[in-house]
Amino acid sequence: MARKLTDFTGADITEGSIGVYPSRQGNTVRNSEAVVKQIRSVRDTKGRSHPELLVQPTGRDSGHIQRKTLTVVSVAAEHFAVTGHVDDTC
Repeated sequence: MARKLTDFTGADITEGSIGVYPSRQGNTVRNSEAVVKQIRSVRDTKGRSHPELLVQPTGRDSGHIQRKTLTVVSVAAEHFAVTGHVDDTC
């Protein structure tokens, strides 16, 4: 049985989770909100496996400079904090 993937608060990270992650904007770091599209694992050069998330930014970011693109980005799972889940019932 596979282990569940959680953030540092203990919240489950699943496809459809909404959360925040740090991203670069010029010379500063901002918080960006995104929806998890896919969970995968990648191997480093020593052969160890690490969880990685493919996330779709929502466009809601901290700071006063607007995000230029909403392309899917990959984020290390350890840098992602869950704030909610997408509700497909509405």
